[in-house]
Amino acid sequence: MGWDAWWLWVAFGVVLLIVEVLAPGFVALGLAVGAIVVGLLLLTVGIGSLPWALLIWAVVSAIAWFAIRKMAGERKGQVKIWDTDIND
Repeated sequence: MGWDAWWLWVAFGVVLLIVEVLAPGFVALGLAVGAIVVGLLLLTVGIGSLPWALLIWAVVSAIAWFAIRKMAGERKGQVKIWDTDIND
């Protein structure tokens, strides 16, 4: 994969950002950040091969997802714990 494939990663990241707007949940946002970072790395530094690009995408996406989840947090009332049974 040469340096000219960087725009594919950035375009893929933009598509994932659009998916995130249509179906929010922070999953596609982390993947989009990872894809855009890989595209920028291909443009500036150059990554040796597709397996390295995929590995970097996976690691950066996981880190971005955890960071976004930590910043957004869990909203109060998002999780409901039931103490009683409806049939009682």
